[in-house]
Amino acid sequence: MNVQERTLLVIGSRLLAYPDENFINEQIDIQECVQDNITSEEMKKELNKALKALHSLSPEELKQTYVATFDLKAKHGLYLTAHEFGDSSKRGAGLIKLQNIISDAGFERVDDELADYLPMLFEFLAVAPDSQENDRLLRRLAAALKRILSSMPLDSPYYDILHILAIYVFPEPTKEEIDKLEFEREEADLEELPYPIMYK
Repeated sequence: MNVQERTLLVIGSRLLAYPDENFINEQIDIQECVQDNITSEEMKKELNKALKALHSLSPEELKQTYVATFDLKAKHGLYLTAHEFGDSSKRGAGLIKLQNIISDAGFERVDDELADYLPMLFEFLAVAPDSQENDRLLRRLAAALKRILSSMPLDSPYYDILHILAIYVFPEPTKEEIDKLEFEREEADLEELPYPIMYK
């Protein structure tokens, strides 16, 4: 993976994290990162467009948009194994395997997010050495990213950064990889739930 691809992963990791106070302060660092590490003028242009889409919102609007985009829509969720396995019991094993990949590479998580949190995995791949295991992870993330983009509105302020990652960093998923993603995932069986119970 080259410097520009790793840089895009770091930027994507920052932009797709929850927009707290640090998010606002990091924007100057992101702009400097773009200038220092991105040599392609076309890529710079696309990144500036993605940044502008997010900067055009107030901090409160950005938080509301983030929650509405990623937390309230399962297809846009930022957790890899949720895209791969849904509510299947396989998800727990998938999380353990991901944690082992991270640990075996000599890294430790420093926050409370699950091991399959996309921004964290982007940052991990940005700094981890190339390996067959990480190449497989890259392909898994590519399929999840394709699923997210397939249903995200083009006018979403988060569409551009996801599209940039899909085009410039991640390989195009094969039909088999997309089919596997759909086949393995189990949706919640809501029809079997009892009628709501009122609590006093």
